[in-house]
Amino acid sequence: MSAEMGMSKRSLQRKFSVYLSSVPSFAIKQNKEAYLVIDGTYFPGDMCLVLYYDSHIRYTQLYRFTDKERFVQIKEDLLNLIKLGISIKSVTCDGHRAILKAISTAIPDVITQRCLVHIHRESNIWLRKKPVNQRSIELKKIVNLIFLIKTNNDKVAWIKMFEEWFESYKDHINEKKINSGTGRWWYRHKNLRRTAVMIKKAIPNMFHFLDNPSIPKSTNNLESFFGHLKDTLSIHRGLSRQHRKAFILWYLHYKNQTRR
Repeated sequence: MSAEMGMSKRSLQRKFSVYLSSVPSFAIKQNKEAYLVIDGTYFPGDMCLVLYYDSHIRYTQLYRFTDKERFVQIKEDLLNLIKLGISIKSVTCDGHRAILKAISTAIPDVITQRCLVHIHRESNIWLRKKPVNQRSIELKKIVNLIFLIKTNNDKVAWIKMFEEWFESYKDHINEKKINSGTGRWWYRHKNLRRTAVMIKKAIPNMFHFLDNPSIPKSTNNLESFFGHLKDTLSIHRGLSRQHRKAFILWYLHYKNQTRR
């Protein structure tokens, strides 16, 4: 950069310092049909960035720095977006409890779309790469069909397949092990049950995108966005916490500028 701009490194550092000592103003972009994607990502030092990304216009409507995704804060953000004139048609999220609770409390009539990539990824982690238990093998095969669902007929067939599997192994899924000495108990097949229950609870909100293609079916856009942000930030090691925040906000600002 120094060679390209004909400036010394010290001069460039002074210019960067001006940016990092201030933060840009953020502007809401009016939209009467906002299909939001909400997700959080974490940085070193217990710093969490929660973004409210308008997928159609590819614009970050709102952000929040916090220590983790919190129900009260997300609820407040959603209500503020509405007050500022954003008409939210749907919210796509990864199923974090705080986000789901905030949506159901602040905007209960808005469609919630669960991220299919997250459901698929979490299921495959819990069931493991090569499960040996026949029940887990069968469930893994069902989960891996998620991305082949393109029509409502596909959806009905897939749900039927899962429900039949669940009903067949319901007793196994809910089997408990009891410590005779303490009386304490736990589910014997923890990861299998964890996967099955997650899917069963998510099903009502997994396939809204089939009825409205404008609804994002995953949070992939934000995850790739976060990945590029972290790669860029990692180049500038040694920044203070305050300067890291400023860097992130300038990054968001200039990304938004390209969408105007």
